[in-house]
Amino acid sequence: MRRLSGLDAALLYTDSPGLPVQIGGLALLDVSTVPGGYSFERLGSDLAARVAAVPLLRRRVVDSRFNPGHPVWVDDPCFDVGRHLRRFTVPQPGTAAELAVLCGQRFARRFDRSGPLWETAVFEGLADGSVAVLTRIHHAVVDGLAGATLLAQLCDLEPGAPPPQPESPGVGGGNRLSVAAGGIADLAARPLDLARAVRSGAALVPDWVGRARRGEAMAVPLTAPRTSFNRRVTGRRNVAFVTLDLAAVKAVKRAFGVTVNDVVLALCSSVLRRYLAGRGELPASPLLAAVPVSVHGRARGDAGNQISVLMGRLHTEIADPVVRLHAVASDQTAAKAHQATFDPDLLGSWGQVTPGAAFGAVLRLYSALRLPDVLPVLNNLVVSDIPGPKDTLYYLGARITALYPFGPIYHGAGLNITVMSLDGGLHFGLQSCPDLLPDLWQLAGGFPAALAELADRAPGTPPAPLASPG
Repeated sequence: MRRLSGLDAALLYTDSPGLPVQIGGLALLDVSTVPGGYSFERLGSDLAARVAAVPLLRRRVVDSRFNPGHPVWVDDPCFDVGRHLRRFTVPQPGTAAELAVLCGQRFARRFDRSGPLWETAVFEGLADGSVAVLTRIHHAVVDGLAGATLLAQLCDLEPGAPPPQPESPGVGGGNRLSVAAGGIADLAARPLDLARAVRSGAALVPDWVGRARRGEAMAVPLTAPRTSFNRRVTGRRNVAFVTLDLAAVKAVKRAFGVTVNDVVLALCSSVLRRYLAGRGELPASPLLAAVPVSVHGRARGDAGNQISVLMGRLHTEIADPVVRLHAVASDQTAAKAHQATFDPDLLGSWGQVTPGAAFGAVLRLYSALRLPDVLPVLNNLVVSDIPGPKDTLYYLGARITALYPFGPIYHGAGLNITVMSLDGGLHFGLQSCPDLLPDLWQLAGGFPAALAELADRAPGTPPAPLASPG
């Protein structure tokens, strides 16, 4: 058995009926490339062969009421890939909007913790003849970067490639007594973990103050303005998605001397500024985006989640899109330099010393009292830019024509925009709560125009091709 890290466990404790904590990816498949032709039954058997080579997908959570530490991962002795595979037909006329409704319904469902915490849903009946596959997985299992690596393990660079050899799980055991006994040893190490967390946290304050005086600090959490999507979320979910031409995004990047991530954030800023202005609620101060940063290779251990977070100003208070892009880029440069000084284990250390039962109880009380509606806003939304594979990918023989990533939302931050590049496209996946953002497609539909707006102002760049949602 392998005990969950502090950060992985915190994500598990955060999960509740009104707050399923999941990440996922929606792949659109050209099934004409499948050797021998597509069928759902064949997809299921091929998926089973692939999962046999990915031990992570065969693990489940085990805990004990007498365990003072975090739960553990163990291999599921009753694992059956059929329990994780679902089949749906998209209502006619089979558009992206109908597909998105079904995806939102899946993201609203929590996982059964008696088995591994993931699901693959297959959607047939799309108008263009393609098949969509939504794979969602609990955030306690992987972060965005690890999720992209996991996807690569299920894909090939050419259709018809044989599956890899099965791998043994390597995390057996996990009876209630051994879980509790290991938890006692885990508890004994907590004073050291607490000292590490306090030391790292205390070092942040004077450095942050000094950087702020020099104008080199990232935005301070809890200073975000309130918008209509910065309230308590319900258990319902909605999604939307859109693809932009990656070459056009890179042309804007080169023309203005910024990064692709800067362009992504500026596009999010433009879309949100237009949306909020149209509703008469554009705040005078800039929206704050929490931007996850991978610390894989820097943090200790092999936790599923190895991330830090920086706070980025989207500068939605600036009307000119080019001025706004440069302001976002400048802010990101300072924020990245600031975040690089953080202890990469900071989030994990605090998670390691937080009692699970107390953590869950506080979050439930936080929601029940509707405190997200009245307390200061930590951040307005989450924007995550995940590096995508450079090659064309085939999922069980079918070419992936688009891959839309989705991240979770939280109380007080009811919008997540996650981005991944693949096969010449930059794919945006938006997830929210329809009780806060019922018109999520309006946001998604604004991205092509926001890119064209920057491309039109960029010297020497051609007009940006606009891609339709889905």
